[in-house]
Amino acid sequence: MAELLSGTMAEWGIGTYRRYRPYRPYRPYRPYRRPSDIFDHPGLSAATRPMATALRLSLPTADLAALRDRIRRLAEPRPGIYRMTDPHGRVLYVGKAKRVRSRLLSYFRASYPEDKAARILHAAADITWDYAPSEFAAHLAELRQIARHRPPYNQQMNRARRTLFIKVSGGPAPRLATGGATGRDDHRWYGPFVSVRRVREAVRALNDLLGLRDCAPAMPIVFAGQMDFFTPQAQAACMRHELGACSGPCAGFVTQVHYHHRVEAAVAFLEGRTIQPVDRVVREMSAAADQGAFERAARWREKFEQLEWLLTATSRARAAIAALTFVYRDPGAFGDDRAYLVRHGVVRACYPWPGTPIEREAFCGVVRDELSRPAPAPGPLPFQYLDEILLLMAWFRRHPEAFRRTSMLESWLH
Repeated sequence: MAELLSGTMAEWGIGTYRRYRPYRPYRPYRPYRRPSDIFDHPGLSAATRPMATALRLSLPTADLAALRDRIRRLAEPRPGIYRMTDPHGRVLYVGKAKRVRSRLLSYFRASYPEDKAARILHAAADITWDYAPSEFAAHLAELRQIARHRPPYNQQMNRARRTLFIKVSGGPAPRLATGGATGRDDHRWYGPFVSVRRVREAVRALNDLLGLRDCAPAMPIVFAGQMDFFTPQAQAACMRHELGACSGPCAGFVTQVHYHHRVEAAVAFLEGRTIQPVDRVVREMSAAADQGAFERAARWREKFEQLEWLLTATSRARAAIAALTFVYRDPGAFGDDRAYLVRHGVVRACYPWPGTPIEREAFCGVVRDELSRPAPAPGPLPFQYLDEILLLMAWFRRHPEAFRRTSMLESWLH
């Protein structure tokens, strides 16, 4: 049949017959595979894949074997802090440990790049450490080293905090918002709080009652009296003004003085100097109940419960911080006890524990000087001490037996 067909095609001048080729489907364009893609190829065997992964990862900055040997020979199982630095001497990470030697050697057992410890070690060129008298002293030293050096790995990996603060911002139209212990130092901070949901609901209710804005900080502000005579009346940027929950400082519906009075009313409520917002809620709730509008009365009752919880929570937070005023005897790991003078959650002084009459008299003078200074006012928390206050609150919450080693400041005056 092929010969007959070949001869017929030759007679017709078409050409000789070629053997039939099966149809091949269209193959899409395959882009160039980068080396990292090649290492992830599914055809690699289980024995070849670890080698390919190792070739893809970056090389460590330091000689890890020599660094591990130095730690084994020099580091001791004592409390302390350690710093990991890059080739230029910049501090990348600051950590604390109850036993420095064990903690540092654990970094070399971590797998790269899955573990955070291995990624930090891979980027470091050197490790230095300092010993501390106790674990509590190591906590304080780590906190102050982080505040001094601002290591990038501490900033990026220690953001998950459950503690919340209420902050009143600065500027021409301050905002009342919630956030963690990070931000600008021109804010006024109140707290700390633990229940994130309840504190946010309470702040929203307080904003609605006093007509405070909760828009973006970059929102342009135009107060009444600041607009041009020929400029038409602006519209509010959100529906809260139409609903009566915002005084509208973005569109000139309130004067700057009147808005600041509202902000100061919120601050006075947070500081426990007034309960004006609660009084208004009670009046509105009673009026709605007298008119038979029970649904509206139920909504006002919900706001009352939110403000009542916030009033109790702020009072409890102030009392907890004020209770952190004492002299704390911290037992050292090797018998070197320390005396910490703590006032309102801040360590004011630290000395070796006075064991002789002369040392005790000298420390009594330190306590006397501290008590001669005015006590912190019941207002916003100092921004520079927020982390230290949280540290002391967490330490005595986890170690309630440490309260047995505290003494009142007044007991050192006799």
